[in-house]
Amino acid sequence: QVQLVESGGGLVQAGGSLRLSCAASGRTFSDYAMGWFRQTPGKAREFVATISWSGGSIDYADSLKGRFTISRDSAKNTVYLQMNSLKPEDTAVYYCAARYGGDYFRANTYLYWGQGTQVTVSS
Repeated sequence: QVQLVESGGGLVQAGGSLRLSCAASGRTFSDYAMGWFRQTPGKAREFVATISWSGGSIDYADSLKGRFTISRDSAKNTVYLQMNSLKPEDTAVYYCAARYGGDYFRANTYLYWGQGTQVTVSS
């Protein structure tokens, strides 16, 4: 089992920045690739970014490249999502998740999920 706890969400004005954190506990953090997804009411979870267990492989949703940055600190068992130039359409609940392998962009590939953190971007 892996327990994931997100933090860092909140209310920010358009053009601002936020850094989300996801703290992991339980089984060895470095065994898992990590991902961030987001979800708005009535919609499926949307892939945001993923990082491999080593940190050497990173992918982003095409629409978010250049604004969002994923990173991980294995010493702290934490993965981060730096979000810059935020837009109102970035408003969502953001989730971190852990997987062994599989298609990184599919939510059902991920084995463990956090409870989510709300990000609200005002115009």
